[in-house]
Amino acid sequence: MNKYLRLFISFFKIGVFTFGGGYAMIPIIQKEVIDNRGWVEKREFLDLLTLAQSAPGPISLNTSVFVGYKMYGYRGALTALAGVVLPSFLIILTVAIFFSQIRQNPVIDAAFKGIRPVVVALMLAPAIGFIRSLNGVAAVCAAVAALAIWHFGVSPVLILVVGAVVGLVYAARGKEVER
Repeated sequence: MNKYLRLFISFFKIGVFTFGGGYAMIPIIQKEVIDNRGWVEKREFLDLLTLAQSAPGPISLNTSVFVGYKMYGYRGALTALAGVVLPSFLIILTVAIFFSQIRQNPVIDAAFKGIRPVVVALMLAPAIGFIRSLNGVAAVCAAVAALAIWHFGVSPVLILVVGAVVGLVYAARGKEVER
């Protein structure tokens, strides 16, 4: 099978079987690109997610672009992006065409109510996985950042900037020690 077609199909499956937005896609992307395909190592995937989260745009799209680019350059990035976007586009187009006819359908309404708790679980799963992969200091930093955002209302952008600066300072100091 053509490598681009394989990449497209992988991200198309991710796009088809994910409900609830970008964060709900993370465990499915992780399973596909790490476990099933072996395209990315787990540590590298965490770095890609960090980058995808800090870049403008939906995390699922950014992650697909980064993985596609890592695999096959610009063509891979476009292929993965098309794969993850096309299912949502087609589903939204279909729903938009028939929405007025299906909105009051109790079966459709019940299905959407049943999907909601699953989406919450899909969003929690990667968060728990990331927490487990952190060392003690990083876990404390993550907890402090979350507390600052949720309890004290600190801007997530400020937290990202502070985290980047702290990381740069830490890396620079580490290099000074090596010299």
